[in-house]
Order: sequence, then C-alpha cells, then structure tokens
Amino acid sequence: MYPPATNEQVRQILQDAKSVAVIGVSSKPDRASHQVAAYLIEQTHFDVYLINPAYEGEKLGQQVYKSLSELPVIPDIIDVFRKSEDMPAVWEKESPTLIPDCADKTWWMQLGIVNDDVAHAAHDAGMNVVMDRCIKVDYMQLMS
Repeated sequence: MYPPATNEQVRQILQDAKSVAVIGVSSKPDRASHQVAAYLIEQTHFDVYLINPAYEGEKLGQQVYKSLSELPVIPDIIDVFRKSEDMPAVWEKESPTLIPDCADKTWWMQLGIVNDDVAHAAHDAGMNVVMDRCIKVDYMQLMS
C-alpha cells in the first residue's frame, strides 16, 4: 500500500502550489467536485483549471477543458474526482502531458479515492502523491 501523506506534507504542498487542475468537475452544484472547485476558485490563492472531457463551455466563471494537454500551464496540483477503478485510465490519458515536467507536482486523489498502482506510477514519475483526502478540507484545516 502506498504510504499516506502526512498533514505536514500536505501543508507544504498547499503552501508551495500556485495552481490546481480539477479533473472530473461536475456541472451539478450538489456534487462534491463542483463544491470543491467553487471553494478553490473563491477562497484560495490558487489559479484553478477545470477539466471534464464530457462538458463544453464554462462553469463557475471558468473555461472547462477536455484534458491537461489543453491548459496553458501544467498545474502544480492535479486534483482528480474519479472512481478508484477509473484512476488508471485517467493517469494513462493525462500522464504524457505531465511526465516531461512533473517534478514537484502533485497527483491528488480526492477523499474516498485510492489506487496504489497509480500512486506508485505518479511517484515513480517524480510527483508527490496524496490519496483519500479532500483538498478543500485540508486547505481549511491546514492553511488557516
């Protein structure tokens, strides 16, 4: 099992990061991905990029992109809202964009999402890994 990130590691990641991509953001306001994205946009210091391959247009006043490859930058944190079993496909799709320049970047799997294979792949590529934690909750608790 991939070791869980400590509060101190997460605090450092949040302090150092300037940007976040939210993969799997929902257009439905009652979904956690929508609520977390709204919080990140409204309440944090991050530049936030929204990604959903099935959605076109804007959400929360932001352009929604189909993948990381469409972004003008590689965000410091890639916050993924997809089922654990979908994580390998997400990693396979997005990692080619990340791997050339992923030192000090973070692959963040939201609360309830655990995939050791993807965690090891991201770590082996040089990324920090956070699993089974909510970036909104961590920001509220660790950055105040």
